[in-house]
Amino acid sequence: MRIGVPREIKVKENRVAATPASARMFVQAGHEVLVERGAGVGSGFGDELYASAGAKIVPAAADAWATDLVLKVKEPMPAEFHFLRPGLLLFTYLHLAADRALTEALVKSKTCGLAYETVQVGRRLPLLEPMSEIAGRMSTIIGAYYLSKAQGGKGVLLGGVPGVLPGKVLIIGGGTAGINAGRVAAGIGADVTILEVDLQQMRFLDISLHGEAHTLYSNEQNLLETLPSVDLLIGAVLVPGAKAPKLIHRGMLTVMKPGAVFVDIAIDQGGCAETSRPTTHENPVYVEEDTIHYCVTNMPGAYARTATQALTNATTPYALKLANLGLDEAMRQMPDLLHGLNTCGGAVTYKAVADAHGMPYQETKF
Repeated sequence: MRIGVPREIKVKENRVAATPASARMFVQAGHEVLVERGAGVGSGFGDELYASAGAKIVPAAADAWATDLVLKVKEPMPAEFHFLRPGLLLFTYLHLAADRALTEALVKSKTCGLAYETVQVGRRLPLLEPMSEIAGRMSTIIGAYYLSKAQGGKGVLLGGVPGVLPGKVLIIGGGTAGINAGRVAAGIGADVTILEVDLQQMRFLDISLHGEAHTLYSNEQNLLETLPSVDLLIGAVLVPGAKAPKLIHRGMLTVMKPGAVFVDIAIDQGGCAETSRPTTHENPVYVEEDTIHYCVTNMPGAYARTATQALTNATTPYALKLANLGLDEAMRQMPDLLHGLNTCGGAVTYKAVADAHGMPYQETKF
């Protein structure tokens, strides 16, 4: 196959979908790898590293897109929609449940869009987990930063100091992002509570965090009773492939103290609060109901080197299977990859996406 790696054009997105190491693996397997000039620079991978790995450096995005399999990090931007076409395999984060325009573009173009975030093995989402780990850890760091008075926050140091109580962190959702947010928050000495609905997961959280974070059953009553004392609120809710549920209503924020911070990790899937709207690394925050909102849709892009390495560690084996076997045979040999197919041949092939937009769903069999 001819494999294309275009440069990401989303605002401040410095990740890249293939490292020189993964490019070498594709080349050694007999594939041709076309990397757009400068695609890896933001992650610390210069063109010369890709060239030495056997990849071909191409001058324009169109060259990287004119391949059989395109590897990306983030969803295609409107400026890239014209690259979509029948027969193209696109492997990237798509988050289609929160993006009708992209869904329609993929369907109209008959592109086969495989989403990293919906590839599923049992209950695990192996291609989403690395970025959830980074976003979770980031959320506490970001929240602590914006709590400073200099950034408009309450002026609360999450870890406290001797003689002063630590700040309170409330995390909604105890999955991969939530547990990583909790680990960092507990590590700096904050008072941490994680809301979760799965009792087995709560037991796992209690054991893995060594009792350094409290767990609380997630319902509206417990949320309302907890919010008035919260300094940092982190939304880490996930329903695979579907829109995030709006668990935080506007009125709930009014009980929080002015200058509290809300980090919505779920913003890629539409956000878990009524007041959430996508932001960028250039303009990451806004204030609603006296609460600072951080809703950047590509949080891990801020730590591009780490994120690129973590992402490609997980995605490269799947991409290599696609390249070696082709779509049909790869799907037959790797049933978990079938969950990643969101659109193909002019149809929506992932039910949660079809339901989110009221579009017809077509089950695909290989």
